[in-house]
Amino acid sequence: MTTNNHISPGMTLSVDGKIYRVELSTGVTVAEGVSFIKTKLKDLISGKMIEKNFQVDQPIEEVALSERSLEYLYLEGKNHLFLDIHRLEEVLVPVSVVGDKVNYLKESIHLKAMFYGDTVFSIELPQFLELMVMKLEELESKISVANASKVALLETGARVEVPLFVEIGDVIKVDTHVGEYVQRI
Repeated sequence: MTTNNHISPGMTLSVDGKIYRVELSTGVTVAEGVSFIKTKLKDLISGKMIEKNFQVDQPIEEVALSERSLEYLYLEGKNHLFLDIHRLEEVLVPVSVVGDKVNYLKESIHLKAMFYGDTVFSIELPQFLELMVMKLEELESKISVANASKVALLETGARVEVPLFVEIGDVIKVDTHVGEYVQRI
């Protein structure tokens, strides 16, 4: 336990049985000398943001998340099955935790996962992945020299704008953090 006057962005807290990451923390003093800490917290499971105020010296529970390396195996029902590389244990990760990162998941991809106990709260893809182009679609707008591109459907289901020289079967490097084409491999 710690007190709220030590709350700072990046901390992970347990509040009302849920795990939150502190996104913003501001000390507030009103005219009567009453002080409190105003925070914006991100629910690590749902991703929703909430605002919560803490009284000065109110005890809060800071939690430590552990980072583990996982390898993606496959979709199993409503969960994604991963292998903990170091413990050689299977880990089920709910679809809600994976979110839109599912567009870059394929068998054998290694990634980082944040755990609290045995519960996965978030996954982090490698910044760059090499993925095969499965289908190409022309853009709706007229092609000009400034925007000469087309949309590629990748083997994982992701859609990425690529230059006109990219063909079906090409392997391209994609920046998974912004969802953009980097280069043809």
